[in-house]
Amino acid sequence: MKKILIATVKPFAPVAVKKISKIFEKAGYEVRLLERYFEKQELLDAVKDVDAAIIRSDIFDEEVLNAGKNLKIVVRAGAGYDNVDLKVASENNIVVMNTPGQNANAVAELAIGLAILGLREQFSGKPGGEMRGRTLGLHGFGFVARNVFRIARAMGMKVIVYTRYSKAAAAAIGLKVTNSLEQLYEKSDIVSIHVPARGEHLKSVSYEVLQHLKDGSIIVNTARKEVINEPDLVRIMTEKPGIKYMSDLTPDCEAEFEEKFPGRFFFTPKKAGAQTAEANLNAGLAAAEQIVDFFEKGDTTYQVNK
Repeated sequence: MKKILIATVKPFAPVAVKKISKIFEKAGYEVRLLERYFEKQELLDAVKDVDAAIIRSDIFDEEVLNAGKNLKIVVRAGAGYDNVDLKVASENNIVVMNTPGQNANAVAELAIGLAILGLREQFSGKPGGEMRGRTLGLHGFGFVARNVFRIARAMGMKVIVYTRYSKAAAAAIGLKVTNSLEQLYEKSDIVSIHVPARGEHLKSVSYEVLQHLKDGSIIVNTARKEVINEPDLVRIMTEKPGIKYMSDLTPDCEAEFEEKFPGRFFFTPKKAGAQTAEANLNAGLAAAEQIVDFFEKGDTTYQVNK
């Protein structure tokens, strides 16, 4: 009998756990639950003899992966998977998957909400602005960005995008693709960032790009803080006092923001993009189905450590 661990410091909703468990029980698998654990040793003990694991923001580093002697697959219920050591997983012949698209609408709605929060001066009583008629620039064009486009278009916005790898897909649905990242930032009233924290995207939002922003524009980041060059962001916000930064994650230089830019930033207390009941359920069910398909059919469609 396959043993499946659901390891979640931030637990799934009870209804999600129930439905996830039903998928495994139907397949004849045993489900083990580790929620809200406080010590890493609890995770190390729990992973020792399981065949698969579903995780959220939980850290599966070298120590944890090596402890999972029987592990064959780890599925991150969500899009990002920088909390898993892919190199060690590959060395241990462990397949790592994510569940792309399952949280996309939730994150997209947050991105739009953060943009509105910035435009309306965080509802402080100061006169603000409206989304309609403004230009929204999508930095990246994955699942979340496509949902942002859908919502923004319904709000009467003009939407443009910069993407290296999805130009045809963007053009096919009527999006104007800019020639460069610099051009995207130059033409946008609001920039929404949707790129992963790896490779060429690390610190890609640098001064060379940010200097093209209009004074008064808004940067919305629901991706990862690692894609931002934080000293460069501080520099451009100093040079252009109308720029605002609305983020679903707190930068390392939070204290500097509080000192220099009051009223011009907002950071969620903890990453909130996927924190909806619907996303919670969708990602969990997808993760469970992927594990069953992996064991029963050899399906590795969503493997990220190839």
